[in-house]
Amino acid sequence: MKELPQISTTEWQVMKVLWIKAPLTANEVITEIEGVTTWKPKTVKTLLGRLVKKRAIAFNKDGRAYVYYPLVAEDECVKAESHSFLEKVFSGALNVMFANFLEEQKLSKEEIDELKRILDQKNS
Repeated sequence: MKELPQISTTEWQVMKVLWIKAPLTANEVITEIEGVTTWKPKTVKTLLGRLVKKRAIAFNKDGRAYVYYPLVAEDECVKAESHSFLEKVFSGALNVMFANFLEEQKLSKEEIDELKRILDQKNS
């Protein structure tokens, strides 16, 4: 697996927009994020710059505008972040993590059935 950049919590907000709607100019990213955050345009541009430095995104110049697009896939980043979280918080113990979440969350019958289906598939 290729080395994925470390994406901060705030950078994830920008990445989510780009994963869904790329390619986007900085102003388009700012418009998309306006309803989700209270960040100033300069903050969004700073985050775009950081993500370019980390090689999580790249851009093409279109006239005076920079058009941004992701270099890393969302599913790869989610897997890496999930693994990192599991290691950091639960020392890699998946059963402890699941037990903790299941004890703390109210699950619908449909969610329980889906979890059973997934576990049954893993067991076969």
